Amino acid sequence: MPCTTILVGCKASNDASTMIARTDDGHFDVKKLVMVPARKEPKKYKSVISHLEIELEGNAMRYTCCPNIDVRKSGVWAATGINSANVGMTATETITSNPRVLSADPMVEYQKARGSKKEVPGGIGEEDIVVLVLPYIHSAREGVLRLGSLLEKYGTYESNGIAFNDEKEVWWLETIGGHHWMAKRVPDDRCVVNPNQFGMDNYDLEDAFGAQKEHICSKDLREFIKDNDLDCNQNGEFNPRLVFGSHSDQDHVYNTPRAWYMGRCLAPHSIKWDGPDAQYTPESDYLPWSIVPDRKITVEDVKYIISSHYQGTDYDPYISRNTGKRGMYRSIGINRTGDTSICQIRSKAPKEIQAVEWIIFGPTSFAAPVPVYTNTDSIPAYLSKVTENVSTENLYWNDRLMAILCDANFPQTIQIFNRYEAAVVTRSRQVIREYDKKMSETGDYSMTAEANEKIAALVREETVKTLNQLVLEASKHMKDGYNLADN
Repeated sequence: MPCTTILVGCKASNDASTMIARTDDGHFDVKKLVMVPARKEPKKYKSVISHLEIELEGNAMRYTCCPNIDVRKSGVWAATGINSANVGMTATETITSNPRVLSADPMVEYQKARGSKKEVPGGIGEEDIVVLVLPYIHSAREGVLRLGSLLEKYGTYESNGIAFNDEKEVWWLETIGGHHWMAKRVPDDRCVVNPNQFGMDNYDLEDAFGAQKEHICSKDLREFIKDNDLDCNQNGEFNPRLVFGSHSDQDHVYNTPRAWYMGRCLAPHSIKWDGPDAQYTPESDYLPWSIVPDRKITVEDVKYIISSHYQGTDYDPYISRNTGKRGMYRSIGINRTGDTSICQIRSKAPKEIQAVEWIIFGPTSFAAPVPVYTNTDSIPAYLSKVTENVSTENLYWNDRLMAILCDANFPQTIQIFNRYEAAVVTRSRQVIREYDKKMSETGDYSMTAEANEKIAALVREETVKTLNQLVLEASKHMKDGYNLADN
């Protein structure tokens, strides 16, 4: 499922927090934010897509997630969340591979029963991974190890990238074929950009098979590479992207332009992105996976990047003049997104309130990020009680309605939306600051639910007000309008 990911190390952010963010670009999936309670008893999990059954142990922690509304159709698709140990996870970024890898380690695909042949379950995939991993891990590194062991045991039917963060570390794991994988710790002073391609462009195999300080991989990865002649590197260097990833014309319109624009936002001065002497272009095959940003990165920066559509370039689909390049590349902010989250773990806050999840529903270009304390037993109804049918009673559908109105009337409505987003983020931050202070001073951390309800109420207020303005403005520009003696 196409998505876009950005990861921020603790020394790359303005407040020493780690952040992992991903757009969940499905098929217009209807999503909600819920809290899954802790569970002491074992249970059996069965995947809808692969029909795989897995026995889950007890003592599962409480965690947030963004599941599909209709789980009967294709499963939970939990997408993202933060557990009660302050560990965040987002799964998955669909990535690319190549025939050399896939022939050597085929995907583990579901096989239906036919005649005398019995049904053969498939491996695990995006539908399952958050549910199988997040309730059981106490650090980002633990997330890598647990998921790695599941991949080795059950395999997967798709190529995916998965991110984990805790208060100190961010880790990124990429699957390789059906059973292999590799993971890398994001350097603290760097940001990572990953747009539907195998991302890692450097890797220390000596560390992965030694101390494992910053690199971990499947146990036989070296042999897998050697036995199948996968290494395409020269001069003794090891670039995993060349070994396990893709190199196609489609990448140049669908994937690499997004990485180029994200890098352009992060390091606009230290790296040359434009002009005849540009170091990188939208179609460069060697765009850096991680970048030291020119300045410290904020939540607002992450949201801007993860919702961008090539603003300030000739490729912007909303640009008024015809540049001959308008809309030629796949934007990051896209119409079919179901949910987007920024999992922020704040090392400077007390552990009881370190974790804040910023949630966005629908197309990110026209939706505001809403912060939620995850150390709570409930989520406000405005975020969690989402209906399959269109309704103005929940944020998911309001975000999607807002996007439709803004997209169709961009020049007339963009300022209205910008004022809305600024109001939501400003007022929400004021509530977070108020309750951070109140809970830290009193030691009463049960007020997280109260704070979340307060944020949901103000978001609803701002959203209703803005939808009124957007509907009126869009109505003025309907094609059946006629001005002569109309009034």
